[in-house]
Amino acid sequence: MRKVALTLLAHPDDAEIQCAGTLLRLRDLGWEIHIATATRGDCGTMTETPERISQIRTLEAQNAAKVVGGTFHCLDEKDGLVCYDKPTIRKATDLMRRIAPSLVFTHPLKDYMMDHEMIAMVARAASFLYGAPNASTLPLVPGSAVPHLYYTDPVGAIDPLGKPVTPTTVIDITDKLDKKVEMLACHASQRDWLRAHHHMDEYIDSMKRAAAERGKLIGVPAAEGFVQHRGHAYPEDDLLKSLLG
Repeated sequence: MRKVALTLLAHPDDAEIQCAGTLLRLRDLGWEIHIATATRGDCGTMTETPERISQIRTLEAQNAAKVVGGTFHCLDEKDGLVCYDKPTIRKATDLMRRIAPSLVFTHPLKDYMMDHEMIAMVARAASFLYGAPNASTLPLVPGSAVPHLYYTDPVGAIDPLGKPVTPTTVIDITDKLDKKVEMLACHASQRDWLRAHHHMDEYIDSMKRAAAERGKLIGVPAAEGFVQHRGHAYPEDDLLKSLLG
């Protein structure tokens, strides 16, 4: 198995909120880490132009990726306009073709925001397809195969109708919580945005509370939850559980 992990999520800071602790633990096991977003966060501001906030948030994402020793990628879609369409699937397929991940994280198929749902479907499509020789004009990396695919927790651990989501896998991130905070703190531009648009503050404390709630499921101070995709052709063994306990 190639020890390459990819997060394909919607926006800069999504990986840091949803699965950075698990990425840090994988890094400690020698895994190569890639953090990819659909957009550069062009709508994540009340004051900056789309171009300027995209520059700011790209730099923030790159700095956060450095904390985990990872590489940042972007599909260059626009906030609120992420679609499950041919061009976006092609971009995601080419990205996976280049890095050949054996482990992929994406948003849940049902979440509070459509960008999340759309990129989750794109990630599902591309992860299934990228190893097929004719799926891309890019060369096929040896070892390319249908990867283990995990959906992160939805925000608030509830689906869009308010029903609780039960994870299939819960990973202890207690020892990595401080580093996860460091990664999330790289996204300083989002504090003002979330306070103005979402009427919430202290997004780092919010992340900590979510980690504490998932930690209760396995009796630890902090954890991250995932639902594994086990559809036909996907691996059915719980890789995260076997690697991280």
